[in-house]
This record gives sequence, structure tokens and C-alpha cells, in this order.
Amino acid sequence: MRTIFSYLFAFSLLVFVSCGDDGNGSSGGKKINKQNVAERQRPPVPEKPNKIAYHLNANRIFRDGNDVHLAVANQIGIKPLASRDGVEDVLDKLVAIDDERFVESFVLDKLTHSTPHLVPEAAKLLEDIGYAFQDSLRNKHKSEYRVVVTSVLRTDADIKKLSKRNINSIPDSPHRYATTVDVSYARFSKIDENASDVSEYDLKSVLTEVLRDFREQGRCYVKYEIKQGCFHITARK
Repeated sequence: MRTIFSYLFAFSLLVFVSCGDDGNGSSGGKKINKQNVAERQRPPVPEKPNKIAYHLNANRIFRDGNDVHLAVANQIGIKPLASRDGVEDVLDKLVAIDDERFVESFVLDKLTHSTPHLVPEAAKLLEDIGYAFQDSLRNKHKSEYRVVVTSVLRTDADIKKLSKRNINSIPDSPHRYATTVDVSYARFSKIDENASDVSEYDLKSVLTEVLRDFREQGRCYVKYEIKQGCFHITARK
């Protein structure tokens, strides 16, 4: 039964546009340069692999509406910007997530309608999610992958342009506050190309489990975007 569902899920990925700016970016990302990235401490791998939580239903778990995302975005985020010209004026309040230090944690997709900037709380959350995802795969004796970030900070001008291509784009988006990211559940980037493949169904299941834990810890709100193929994540603290 699970095999049939896996094929159906794989087929469904072909019929919707991936969440984010335009859905056309590669999930390959930058190659990890061990000389430029500091090694992090990792927990030991359990002798017996942890099980994948296939029973978790992302659509039922992640139903945080735009109102709660906006409420916290107003508290910890920047003031919305009219255009990208204003980004330089608030750089002291933002973290550039295209920096080399994040390359091990996640892959930044091609951004055509957003810029790679987040408030510190959101940048730290995203980094932690990326590492937790890899550690969870490792503890399940699976090959490691990086998550793919498809949308970040959007200015009013970005949203206006995006609305012409994406009907799901809303004017009052938490992306305007640099507190919110979209992380694909349809595309992932394998760290070691020579390692064995992990199915997209398994990768999505593991990511669902990781995000559930972060949400239960009170670190974020999450909305499961069915048609867009992503998790819409807003940092809380």
C-alpha cells in the first residue's frame, strides 16, 4: 500500500508548481567547501536506526493561518519595504542567508521575487531546521540531504510582480517582515551524490517530523501549502 502511495505522491509532484518565487530554480545548490565552513558537533549515530514517522499528516498538523504568522511577524520583523532599494537601509537588522556559513545547512534556490535576508531569529531557525533534518536522516541510517529554501524576504514591489504569476501570493504577506521562509517538500539536495538515494516520500516525512518538533517547541508557525509544494514557516523567537 505504501509503495502505491509513494508512486502516487511522486506523480503528484509533477502537476503543481513548486512553492517560492518561480519554481524553476535548481535544487543542486552550492557545493560544500569544508575549508570554509566550520565543523559542528554532531550526536553519535544510534546503532539501531530510528523509524520514520509515516503516520504524521502534514495537512492536519500545519494549519497555522496567515493571521498568526502576521501577528508574530509584526512583533519581531522589520517594517515592510516598498522596494529593494530599501534593503540597504535595514541591513543592520538582517542576516544575509546566502553567506558561506549557511552552505552546509540548506540550499538557497534561485530567487527572482525575493531577497536572501532574514531577521536573526528566522535565520537561526532556518539553520537549525536544516541541521536537524540532516541529523534526523542520519539517525535513521539514511543518506543526508539539505532542504531547499524557495522564498525569503519580499518587498511590496516583489509581491506585486509575483501576484501576476502566482495567484496564491497575498499582499499582506509575512514574507514582507523578513521573518518567513518557504521550504520545499518536493525538492531536496543530496549532500553526497555517491550515496544511496532516499525517496521524496521519505524525505518529506522526515521533514514533517522535524518541523512538528520545532513547532511544538514554540519556535515557529507552519502552514502546509498543498498546491505550492512547500512549508510556509515563520519564526516566533
